[in-house]
Amino acid sequence: MIGIMGAMQEEIAHLVEALADHQEETSGKRIYHTGTLYGVSVVVVFSRWGKVAAASTVTHLLLRYQVQEIIFTGVAGAVNPELQIGDVVVGEKLFQHDMDARPLMDRYEIPLLKRNFFESNHRLKTLAFDASQRFLEEIVAEIKPEEIIRFNITEPKVVFGNIASGDRFIAIESDISEMLTSLPDLACVEMEGAAVAQVCYEHNLPFVIIRTISDVVGVHTDTDVMAFIQSVASHYSNGIIRNLFKNKQI
Repeated sequence: MIGIMGAMQEEIAHLVEALADHQEETSGKRIYHTGTLYGVSVVVVFSRWGKVAAASTVTHLLLRYQVQEIIFTGVAGAVNPELQIGDVVVGEKLFQHDMDARPLMDRYEIPLLKRNFFESNHRLKTLAFDASQRFLEEIVAEIKPEEIIRFNITEPKVVFGNIASGDRFIAIESDISEMLTSLPDLACVEMEGAAVAQVCYEHNLPFVIIRTISDVVGVHTDTDVMAFIQSVASHYSNGIIRNLFKNKQI
């Protein structure tokens, strides 16, 4: 069984709708949806926001459902100026940007693990990249043209990139400038991925983090992020995972 986690209810909605043999179980204030998704046995869950919530959710997936792989899907804010709204980042290195135990250890180092970051599984991230690319090539069939125009999604692309997670919403340019000084190859920021990565690392569980860019940090636009999540990002999650499962290599 594969565990699929979403950072927002809207991002798992289409996945839940597509489940065959759908069953639900409530635990820890979360609803776990089990069934068959495009021919693959899965459990789908809204993780809730933040590192603790995400870590709690993936731990439950491990213990209760004994999942063999984890896919995390959700939106993120871009910090790389080459990224635009509608692009996809497949996580390579996952950092916890709010982990700082200096002078006891290096910045970003996770206590006892002696690691500054965790890496997505090579096979899963390669498959996720290909699935994302296929989805973006078919995007006009998935998302209404008026929504593509509304959010100025032009020539969307998928990239491998480093992701930083933390329990703080990053929206100020000075915060990003300071973060990029120590993490110059950072692609985007969010609030869950690196916590999921740590739990998976500790349990030797393959994982991949897939993030859709919903905004560009520090760039003041009139983008309605919640509207983007509801009308665009929700289709990204479903479309990418559908392509991921098509060849049954997952």
